[in-house]
Amino acid sequence: MKKGIKVFKIISSLEAVSFIVLLCVAMPLKYIWDMPLMVQVVGMAHGVLFMLYIVFAMYAWRVLQWSVKKLMIAIICSVVPFGPFYVERNFL
Repeated sequence: MKKGIKVFKIISSLEAVSFIVLLCVAMPLKYIWDMPLMVQVVGMAHGVLFMLYIVFAMYAWRVLQWSVKKLMIAIICSVVPFGPFYVERNFL
């Protein structure tokens, strides 16, 4: 398997975990206990991972010769909790 696809698998997993941590840990800390620092840190990491996920989804589209439909599913899954795990399991 190409090295870029292996990197995409790692980024996909990290992006999914960062999104879940952002939603389930950082956001409650900010809005329930008034502790916004975690959102700043996790939010920045998630933002960077999200952008890398999109870039590598485009890379996978070209290298693996995905259909446009498969690419759109991968991009939509990037904004759904646990979505990147679906892409990693079914498309990579």
